[in-house]
Amino acid sequence: MRRPALLGLAGLVLLAVCLIAGGWRGAAASYLAAWLVLLALPVGALPVVIVAERFGKRVRERGGVEMLAGLRRLTALMPVAAVLALPLLAAAPLLYPWVSAPARTPLAALWFTVPFFAARVIVYLAAWTWLALRFAKPFDAPGEGRTVPAVGLHAVIGTLFVTDVVASLDPRLDSTLLGLLVMTAWSGLAFAAAILLAWEEPEPVGRGRTAPGRGRLVPLVVLLALWAYLHFVQFLIVWSANLPPEVAWYFARGGWVGRALAIVAGAVVVLAGLATLRPGRPTTRILAGAALAIHALEMFWLVTPAVRDRFVLRPSDVLAAGALAGLAAALRRRPA
Repeated sequence: MRRPALLGLAGLVLLAVCLIAGGWRGAAASYLAAWLVLLALPVGALPVVIVAERFGKRVRERGGVEMLAGLRRLTALMPVAAVLALPLLAAAPLLYPWVSAPARTPLAALWFTVPFFAARVIVYLAAWTWLALRFAKPFDAPGEGRTVPAVGLHAVIGTLFVTDVVASLDPRLDSTLLGLLVMTAWSGLAFAAAILLAWEEPEPVGRGRTAPGRGRLVPLVVLLALWAYLHFVQFLIVWSANLPPEVAWYFARGGWVGRALAIVAGAVVVLAGLATLRPGRPTTRILAGAALAIHALEMFWLVTPAVRDRFVLRPSDVLAAGALAGLAAALRRRPA
């Protein structure tokens, strides 16, 4: 039996065990969180690739060729992520409270239905897949006619997707920042993964050289800082408004696990900022690994309390992550 078939079989077995361990609803929540981590790899890499395409010559001059190639390898996962979304569409009645809640307006009666929800998700994933295929290879010459509309389309799709798939899981939080926050987390996760996967650039030479690792560390720090700022602003708005539903949303994601995650995330952001004063390749890779782990756990922090009303990691979460990894590896197309 070939390796892809073995990986696919292992993924299916883990998924079956996940169903037994977590039940249908618990397993669906674990699968959704793990799938969002998988989706973050291509979708988070996509805007970075598009922007880098606009400044292609400058990126090459500053030694970003390997990073851009690594990010493009991540965008190639988009069709795989789209296919693995199919179980989630079937599990929508188990996850979303609006399925059984009475509609308050005629528009809500149409918008909050499983068929229309599934159709919207398919459109979002199809649009992202089209963008990933369009920017899979470098263009002969950069141009704003391609990059600016592509970034705009990604922003619109991402905002609608997060609202439909993530925010509607737990309607207690009414935040207009959540879409931007999640998209920033996705880009940080994808950039961190690309740092770990990409080959090291040659040692910089010449008078204008920069320290090894700095070209990768600085964008990672910018993404981490923006992500931390958005989290702080959202929390500040909820705290100052003191609205019971929003407070309950945060309480469900508190506890010692949630607080520990917040403290570790804050420490990583501060250490990453300090590392720019004396960058180095090992430091950059260590921080990239920490950022990758934090953003991956954040997807479970966002999703699973909607079902459990508290943030805890359960065996079904680990099993779902393993199942998605096996299925994605089995479906990923090998380079020719």
